[in-house]
Parts: sequence; structure tokens; C-alpha cells
Amino acid sequence: MTLLLPLLAFAFASLLVAAAAMALSPTAEGALERRLGEVTGAPMRQPLEDAGYGKTLVSGLKRLGNMAPKASAAETSKLRQRLVAAGYRGSETLLTFFGIRIGVALGAFVLFSTPLVMQPNLPVALVACLLGYVLPGMLLARMAKRRQHRIRMGLPDGLDLLVVSVEAGLGLDQAILKVSEELAFAHPDLCGELRLINLELRAGTARAEALHHLAERTGVDDISSLVAMLVQTDKFGTSVAQSLRVHSDTVRTKRRQRAEEAAAKTGVKMVFPLVFCIFPAIWVVTIGPAVIKFIEVIGPMTN
Repeated sequence: MTLLLPLLAFAFASLLVAAAAMALSPTAEGALERRLGEVTGAPMRQPLEDAGYGKTLVSGLKRLGNMAPKASAAETSKLRQRLVAAGYRGSETLLTFFGIRIGVALGAFVLFSTPLVMQPNLPVALVACLLGYVLPGMLLARMAKRRQHRIRMGLPDGLDLLVVSVEAGLGLDQAILKVSEELAFAHPDLCGELRLINLELRAGTARAEALHHLAERTGVDDISSLVAMLVQTDKFGTSVAQSLRVHSDTVRTKRRQRAEEAAAKTGVKMVFPLVFCIFPAIWVVTIGPAVIKFIEVIGPMTN
């Protein structure tokens, strides 16, 4: 009986890892479709929409999301905006996120309330359940911030190419489409947002409204200032190329200033690793032999 619980825990963990690997690994058909999409430029279908286990997983998460308690309108709007900022724009991503949150919380509770990892402990299981409920939101916020950082870092390069395209004679809409095609490999997040602008323009949305949607989706301050500049340029009829060139210089200067600020903070951030990790080792190496010798000499004298 004492060996049965570790064997069951090992089997459960192995099945869980295998299921996760099968759910996340692409099939041969998906890899071939991805390669063909890279060559032809055709959009690739999502793997979760093709695989049966992916559909089952997503449908199960949606059912869990439907069983979740309804949040307020303000919280739902905030979560939806955060999902869009992280790059998840599907119509049912909010239900899926609620399902992930409930599933992680229930999984953490079951894991710590059964003798799979440790002795069953109800308070620890409740704390783990609470942490499992909060953790997906924290990870989502971190993913959104990382994506915003990638968009912010790729914006100066996109503006430079946009200036060149506009000065070469392209219109603003065609220049935005050109930038989204040329920089898709280096800055896929920024180019994906620019492609959405072109899709909205083809659907009949006004340019100012499509640009405002871009600022709302990304939540990046540099994008907001760019959108305000383009809207004002379109409204007052000033030169788009000149305005873009000035704004490109400004954004590139701001990126250099952010890098200098991060470099200036390095010394302060290194204090804690030095004090708690490096200095104790130095003290042990330098003072340790002297302390040992002192104890060897003084120790017999005290007896």
C-alpha cells in the first residue's frame, strides 16, 4: 500500500505530461500547412481548430467558463481588453479564459487535497485553489505587457519603412500594407495589427476610426501618439511624409532614452544579488580559513 500511492502519482503525472505534449505538438499536416503558408503567404488555420483533441479541450474549457460565476461588466471589459492586448481576439476567448481559470483552480485543489503530492491538507488546498484562480490573470497580464513591449520596440523600424514608402509615392493605406508585408518576419505582432487596419479599411471603416481601433487594441502609448498625429495630419491636410519623419525621429529618441534608463537602473538592481549571493561567498572564501585557524589555535586554550 505504501508503494501504491507513489506509483499512482507517477502514472497520473506521466499521463498529464503526455496529454499536454499531444495537445501542444503540431501534427505533420499542420507543419506542412505552416511551411506552405510561409511560401505562399496564405493564412494558416489554427491547430486547435483542426485537431479533434484540440476541439475537445476548447469545448471543455468553454463549458467550464459557462459554469463560472458571472463577473461584472467592468471586469469583463477589462479582461477582454487584456486578452486583445495579449493577441487573443477570438469571439470566445473570454469563455476559454474563464474555463482555464476554473480548471487550474480545481486542479490545484484536487492536487493538494489528495495524497498524490503530500499529505491531504484542506487549508493548503484552499490556498492552492485561490492561487490557481489568480495565476492565469497574472500570466495574461504579463503576456500582454510582453507583447506591448515587442510592438513598442518594433515601431521605430516600422515608421522608418513607412516614411520611405510614403516618400516613394505610395498612399498611406498602401504604405501601411507594405510595412505589414515587409516586416512580418522581424516584428510579427506589429505587422499583425497593421494588417488588421487594412482589413478594416477594406470593410469600409473610416481611416481615423481604424487608427483609433489600433490604439485601443494595443494599449501602447507610442501607438496612441502616432494615431493622434496621423488623424491630425489627415484633418489639417499637412504633409504626411514630413510628419512621419519627425515622429519617427521622436520615437527612436524615446527608445534610446528607455535603453539608457534601463542601463542606469542596472547598478541598483545588482545590489541585492551582490549582497545576498556574492558577498557571503566572498566572505566564506576570504575569512573562512582565518576563522578555522583561529578556532584551532584558541580552542585548546579555552579547555
